[in-house]
Amino acid sequence: MDEHQTLRAISPLDGRYAAKCDGFRELFSEQGLIRRRVLTEVRWLQFLAKRGGLEGFPPVSPVVHDWLDRLVADFGYQEASRVKAIEKTTNHDVKAVEYFIAERLAEGTELARLRPFVHIACTSEDINNIAYAMILRSARNEHLLPAARSLVTLLRGMARANAALPMLSRTHGQPASPTTLGKEMANVAARIERQLAAFERIPILAKLNGAVGNFNAHVVAWPQTDWPSLSNEFINSLGLEANPLTTQIEPHDWMAEYFDGIARLNTILIDAARDFWSYISIGYFRQRQLAHEVGSSTMPHKVNPIDFENAEGNLGIANALLAHFSSKLPVSRWQRDLSDSTVQRNVGVAIGHTLLAWKSLQAGLDKLDPDPVRMAADLESNWEVLGEAIQTVLRRHGHEDAYEQLKAATRGRQLRPDDLRAFISGLDLPRPARDALLQLTPASYTGLAASLATAPARNPATEP
Repeated sequence: MDEHQTLRAISPLDGRYAAKCDGFRELFSEQGLIRRRVLTEVRWLQFLAKRGGLEGFPPVSPVVHDWLDRLVADFGYQEASRVKAIEKTTNHDVKAVEYFIAERLAEGTELARLRPFVHIACTSEDINNIAYAMILRSARNEHLLPAARSLVTLLRGMARANAALPMLSRTHGQPASPTTLGKEMANVAARIERQLAAFERIPILAKLNGAVGNFNAHVVAWPQTDWPSLSNEFINSLGLEANPLTTQIEPHDWMAEYFDGIARLNTILIDAARDFWSYISIGYFRQRQLAHEVGSSTMPHKVNPIDFENAEGNLGIANALLAHFSSKLPVSRWQRDLSDSTVQRNVGVAIGHTLLAWKSLQAGLDKLDPDPVRMAADLESNWEVLGEAIQTVLRRHGHEDAYEQLKAATRGRQLRPDDLRAFISGLDLPRPARDALLQLTPASYTGLAASLATAPARNPATEP
């Protein structure tokens, strides 16, 4: 898009962030939708021709099949503009596609014989639902899955690199038992992987069964044909799964699952973005500076965590839309109403904000360097977090009042190492147990965090 267009765009996806959306613009644009409608109409025509057995359907030569293939392959801006021009007359977007194909078939005698069979026995929703199914399949396979996997790879790498780097945990915002930075990274990666596996398994459904889902016109025109099997075969040939029982529209239940799957991933990433933002705020991470960037218009020292803030904002916008999609799209009055149409036109907006956010998160993570000195200072200032270990060892050796002893000694207090060691030295414990506690420090009290951070990733997709 040129600068004039981006400056006048209403949506920031086509304005401020236009360059970042170029990779998926064709997929979600009006031109992209029209192209996939044309693809569906052409493939249905070719399928019936190759399948044979329909009385009255003219023979189609390889030359014509090649011509039809080129019609799809060469479909671009000029062709989409022609469809839109036809739509100004029809006031019906799918009928305009049918007329466009019929118009092009008028270019030759053999082609012209196919004109009556364009859009044969189809309702507009037969074409639309397949077009959207192909768009969302491509969005998942070509954009969403690779982007999410890239995030996981980055997080897993950070987890391994920082597996043994101790840091203070905070539960309820207060100092808590230590962990390692790598383990906290691994937590996020594992959550994403689990939801990613579930998202990948969601079937992409479609239907081609006529005006109200009963093959009414099909059976009247060709009563001897097994239309359910033929429809199923055609939909499978497009790499989609057939939904055999529908009204005029495919009921969009799978879409609700699909959008909920993205929303769950986004919710995890909102949680992660806020945590990274907070760790930057308390100094656990330093952000690498870019010399040409400005952090504040008035405070020259600022290096703001803008990538995480940008991600959080875009994830919120995406999830608001995704929630509406999943609650609205499966609801349609009687055999069909049109309220889903304008909603579906916005699926690219939600996915666009999602992908923009995921890119921002990756950019933010790429700029982070842990600050071990700052983490060590925080641990050294909070020896009271060893209270959990001490009271557990006391319980191990039969002290019923172990919790109460440590509560009295540590609750609401900030203890120094000497204070805690003096307390441990006076405990009624076997010498080996007492000596082990005396060797313990906040930095060494991380349990199995390091090994958990480097444990092989689970593959939920292969688990029952």
